[in-house]
Amino acid sequence: MAYQHIEVEQNDRIATIWLNRPRYRNAQSRLLLDEMTDAFRALDYDNSVKVIILAGRGEHFSAGHDLGTPEELEDQAKRPFGEGTMGQLNRSWHLFIENSLRWRDVKKPTIAAVQGYCIFGGFMIASCMDLIICSKDARFLPTHLQLFTAPWDLGVRKAKQILFENRFIHAEEALELGLVTEVVDNGQHYEAAVRQAEKFAENNLMTLRMLKHSINSAQDAMGYRQSVEAAHSNYMMMEMSANAKGRDKERADKRLSGVANALAKEQGQSDQ
Repeated sequence: MAYQHIEVEQNDRIATIWLNRPRYRNAQSRLLLDEMTDAFRALDYDNSVKVIILAGRGEHFSAGHDLGTPEELEDQAKRPFGEGTMGQLNRSWHLFIENSLRWRDVKKPTIAAVQGYCIFGGFMIASCMDLIICSKDARFLPTHLQLFTAPWDLGVRKAKQILFENRFIHAEEALELGLVTEVVDNGQHYEAAVRQAEKFAENNLMTLRMLKHSINSAQDAMGYRQSVEAAHSNYMMMEMSANAKGRDKERADKRLSGVANALAKEQGQSDQ
């Protein structure tokens, strides 16, 4: 299929899926998410590809969910999920749980190359990759969204601390926490991801597949998938509560205010 919000490149054994909405800091429209799923599926079936990199065009990896760009609003009108609670549940589950778990379970090694802001939904899609490599200017902002993986990505106590504080995780702290595996100079994150991918690609494709399957299965045995589904139920309870009070706009404003508050803390720290 012809893609509108992503680009796909292949260089020998390594393929890259580029989030390609730099005008909107790679905000995640439904179309972008669906295109990602299609691209991951196609590359998973292509035995000439051994490793897949996920990267973002422009200054930032992703500023999170698309909360109302013209393209997203047009798509919502053309492809509604339905009205009411069931429509909202179907949308949330399909876009952010089914898609995310598919990306996480791609049978080949995946690497997120992150620069700049990796906020909320940006954190969500990066967390689905096997590894994250970032530049020094990377700033991660997790929260309780549809796919909630912070306890797995950060550890239970640090997840509580960071989410209760609603703050950014800087690149060096992300490295200390094990969220990322490498921090490089600004502008070098993609090249570093390619270097790592080349090391993976030296291995046999079947070996890579079985290693990933065994590791993901071990994580699932520890409760990963069950916790993700349970957390989604909690998320939907919050959403339904807001809906019952007719606070759709308030909910979106609250999400934006959460980012604004975290940014204000960043500014305050930089001024000290």
